[in-house]
Amino acid sequence: MEPLAINKSVTDASELDLSVSFQHVSSVATGWMVDFMFRTLCRHFKEAEFEEFNETLSVFEAISKSPALKEDEYSEKILICAFLARVMHGKQLDVLFEEDRGVMPLMSAAKIWAKLEETVADEAVFKNITILVVVQSVAVCLEKGERSSASSALKWFENNDALPQNLGVKLKTIVTQTETYHPLLMSFSFNHLLEAVQSYLEVYLEKNPSDDLLKEATKRVLSSQSVEGLKDKVTHVSSHSETVDESMEDDLKTKESTVCLRTKRKLLSTKITEVWKPESGRKPCLSIRRIPESELSQLSQMSEKSMDSTDIQKKRKVPEKWTPQLDKYLKDGVKRHGPGKWSRILMAYDFNGRTGVMLKDRWRILVKADEV
Repeated sequence: MEPLAINKSVTDASELDLSVSFQHVSSVATGWMVDFMFRTLCRHFKEAEFEEFNETLSVFEAISKSPALKEDEYSEKILICAFLARVMHGKQLDVLFEEDRGVMPLMSAAKIWAKLEETVADEAVFKNITILVVVQSVAVCLEKGERSSASSALKWFENNDALPQNLGVKLKTIVTQTETYHPLLMSFSFNHLLEAVQSYLEVYLEKNPSDDLLKEATKRVLSSQSVEGLKDKVTHVSSHSETVDESMEDDLKTKESTVCLRTKRKLLSTKITEVWKPESGRKPCLSIRRIPESELSQLSQMSEKSMDSTDIQKKRKVPEKWTPQLDKYLKDGVKRHGPGKWSRILMAYDFNGRTGVMLKDRWRILVKADEV
């Protein structure tokens, strides 16, 4: 009976190949992969997993460029991911998403957010995030002592008609007086921005689950676990049978037909030994490039073919020596978020391209030197 079942499955697969075009199947499969990467990005954003977010973003970017993908159906999610990437790098003023080096990450995020208004169910949520992005575009500059950049950001918002009049007047006063800890900036803090975006994502995912591949993968994992449990049960029963057989050895010698009771069948020829998880897989990182001023001239000499900002590969600046200011950022970050929360600390301060591992190593040095 079993060989017949296998043959039937093969026949069904062949009929499927003949009745459905590979191009159509490829389009659906690619869409599922984009959805899965989209949900994974949302998860990394929520958990403030900076490096994992960037790695997943590079995979999402590569798959989203596949000719098999129907861009019209996924353009909305692609925009959301672009927005998340800019917010994730919001405190890193040296990160460029556009060729205009005067457009900082949160300024670029504001442009994309304006295109996502139809995806927001509550108009109040849209306005709140808009204000948060504008305020933090200025606040981040002041926090890093870049008053001129804060002024430039305000002027940019005015020129793009993206600055509410009343808010603009207040922000100009704050910048003029360099009030880094003004109550307005504290009320619309960067953490509040992250929380607001997370709430928006939760509502969006409720309406757009994007979980087809996730469901199928879950079924496969559950099926694998069930099979493993069944195999363990069969092994236990077989072992028990062998014990009984030993006590009845004399009788079994005269009843050779019962030898089959001691035969253990293998349920599967292969088994799933490892379940792929996005947080454990290593993927090439090529989504975002940090462009220092020394390389801007090279960018202008590239081919005349227009490039999307997402085509630019990511490069980290070579970390310089630890300065007292960087040590202060690290101490403040640990005091605020706690030791071990390196990803959150990286988001809160600009460490000139350093990684979480580098922060951990530096913290150990400071602890040993009794500087904390």
